[in-house]
Amino acid sequence: MALLMSSIMSSIISVFNMGLIDRILLIWLKAWSLAFVIAFPTITLITPLVRKLVSAVVEDGK
Repeated sequence: MALLMSSIMSSIISVFNMGLIDRILLIWLKAWSLAFVIAFPTITLITPLVRKLVSAVVEDGK
């Protein structure tokens, strides 16, 4: 999930900010590497909290 999300977000933001220039692939790869380093631990740390919050709000259907 983090891999796909960071890939899509960094590519869209890179093209939006720089346009379709010759070096866009290198710019995107640099942005993607930073985005993934941030996204993966964030998702890993936040997922249990979100699950607990959802469980507290949504009643069990049993």
